[in-house]
Amino acid sequence: MPCLAQRFGDKDILEPSEELRLSTLEMLSLTVEVCGKHMAPYLNEMMNILQRSIVDPFPDVKRESCKCTTRFAKCVPEHFHMQAESLVKPLMQTVSHQHSRVRVSAIEATGAVIQYGTGKNVNDVVSHLAQRLFDDSPQVRKAVTVVVGHWLLHLPDRYSYFHKLLPLLLTNIGDEIPEIRLQAADLWRQVGAQWEKENEDDIKDKLDFLLTPPPFYPSGVERPGLGCRELVVRNLGRLVPAITHDVTDWLVATRIRTSQLLSVLLLHAEDHSTQHLQPLLTVLYRACTDTEKDVVNNCLEAAKLLGTFVPPAVFLKLMLGHVTYPCSVSHPWTPLMVLSAVLGGCPKPLLKPHLEEVTNTLAQPDICQQYQQVVYLEQLLACVDVLLHQCDSECSSVSLQLLKVLVTVQSLSTEPELTERAIVSLQVLCKVQGLDSPQQLYRVHMEQLMDWLCTSVNSWTSYSLERLKLHIIVTQSGPVIGEFVGRLMQILLKCLQPEKDHEMKMSILTMMAKLLLEAPHTVDSQGLFLEHSEKFLCDILLPNMVWRAGRTAAAVRTAAISCLLALLHGGAITPAQVLRVEVKLSPPMLSALEEDSQMARLLACRSVSTILRLVGSSLHPDALNRIYPELLKRLDDSSEEVRAVALEALGLWFTGLNQDYSPDLCVSHLQLLFQQLLLHLDDPDSAVQDRVLEILKKGSVVHPSLLKSETEAVRDKQRSPGHCDRLLQHIRSVTSQPPTPQT
Repeated sequence: MPCLAQRFGDKDILEPSEELRLSTLEMLSLTVEVCGKHMAPYLNEMMNILQRSIVDPFPDVKRESCKCTTRFAKCVPEHFHMQAESLVKPLMQTVSHQHSRVRVSAIEATGAVIQYGTGKNVNDVVSHLAQRLFDDSPQVRKAVTVVVGHWLLHLPDRYSYFHKLLPLLLTNIGDEIPEIRLQAADLWRQVGAQWEKENEDDIKDKLDFLLTPPPFYPSGVERPGLGCRELVVRNLGRLVPAITHDVTDWLVATRIRTSQLLSVLLLHAEDHSTQHLQPLLTVLYRACTDTEKDVVNNCLEAAKLLGTFVPPAVFLKLMLGHVTYPCSVSHPWTPLMVLSAVLGGCPKPLLKPHLEEVTNTLAQPDICQQYQQVVYLEQLLACVDVLLHQCDSECSSVSLQLLKVLVTVQSLSTEPELTERAIVSLQVLCKVQGLDSPQQLYRVHMEQLMDWLCTSVNSWTSYSLERLKLHIIVTQSGPVIGEFVGRLMQILLKCLQPEKDHEMKMSILTMMAKLLLEAPHTVDSQGLFLEHSEKFLCDILLPNMVWRAGRTAAAVRTAAISCLLALLHGGAITPAQVLRVEVKLSPPMLSALEEDSQMARLLACRSVSTILRLVGSSLHPDALNRIYPELLKRLDDSSEEVRAVALEALGLWFTGLNQDYSPDLCVSHLQLLFQQLLLHLDDPDSAVQDRVLEILKKGSVVHPSLLKSETEAVRDKQRSPGHCDRLLQHIRSVTSQPPTPQT
């Protein structure tokens, strides 16, 4: 031993050969094994040699030194503890060696050094062993499991270090290797059983009365023993701060294993986690902002356990406040994410009494429409889905609040996928109430929904979410909205006044145009809109068709004209009603024919055409004579589509002339009309020539002689007199026929 100590125990090792150093350490290890406790007098020499050889550059020498350390500690435990501390530093330098077998040997040696030492160095090695929990080598992780399990069972001062050692063993219960998981679980059961036996007097009452699982215990999960649970409960206060720190570690592996450990701890703590609820929620909120999905998923599983074991009255008091006033401005959705998970773990009988409180909070404007981020809306929708799944038919009592949330989510959503999910949730809400379709659900709550919108209608702008809610409600309710036309009109009369925000009016007028095109299936499904159609036309549409300066005002006029055309086409107004308002309707409608917007002119032409088709034969001659000059102007329009519709309207104008229209009294009007049409009979476009010819043929019945003279006057001036000849021929055929007898 003096020779070995001189050659290997000094500051500089004198043996340069790696093979000789390895053989010498093997001989020393064999000497320890053979001599046993007789090695005690050479404690100093052994310690000096091991301190140097454990950090030897040669990996095999390191391994052999670690094995020798373990044997020596077991052989002379009565003396080893006096200098065991001197080996901690070299072992910690070796425990992160690049060779996995060296790391395993170093961990095993560390176990022996701590076990047979003074026990004061646990704090020095715990952090190093914790890093080995994320080692790529399963053998290294297994070595940590065995060493820590042995400490928890046999370390003399283990009670002082339970809070340090428990996480190391419990973390490996979730290891990806089945062998390590089973070994960790088996060691943990032994630790719990031993502690239970050692503290039998202190937990006598619990042994007698708390062996049966609590109600609503997670199905398919084996309940840990009482000793295991008590160990976690008594150390949870010390473990939570460490979890809080490690769950935001810069290493992904650390965050994942920490989030797994949190679930294990909460499963053991059961209802005792209530007293640590605030810091636990803080941990979950932080972890849910992680970019790693595994971390988030593990924490949500832990949140479900909180919902299972913590009374709803307790966690809702804290969590609803966090939802209302999020701690993180940059991540306001985290309280909703955690709340949905906690509600998912809460048993239905316990959650039912608090259902109204939860839904009332979610439906508050400050919550459901405060943020427009997709992730926030997803979590809001997740809360609704959890309530529908957990409470099922019990959601009937809070159906209105849930419907408000779903309508708001759809209003704010910019993602089609999120909108589809909200619609699916709406269908589930119908199903749990025994309703066949969302339309029936809207019928039940339409009165309250209208009141909900009316509260703020006077202050609506283009930025108001309520206009989008209105769109969702009236489009999804289908024919049901026809039962509440009176309430709808109250809203429209307030938000579509000329002085209101232009962009907001455009949006609502466009929505109404779509509804009016399908009036029998929407607003007029019950025939009630006819009672309001004149008021809608005179008090809403016509004021918005009055000319005002600006492009936005022009766009509003276009939307109003579109709505007018839809009203006429959809059958939501009768011919008799059109006749009653014709005097008010004509000026703004004919003025719209002069709009700068091609679309506005086109819609105005179609509106005139539709009115002539509906009531042309009933119009007063003066009204008819006010129409045709404006249509003639559109024959020179830059848009071929506008010209075509104007020609169609002129054809309907001739068709609608009745006995009250006297050709002799209105000869000047007819002359102007014929002259302008004959000009376009020579249009460069042959299709226009054909249409004009057909219109003039219709006009030939009104005043044949006038048309004949006007045609003959321009025949020779036109590039191609063919159309004039055909027109003259048609006039001769009309005048040669005997007049139809009057009855």
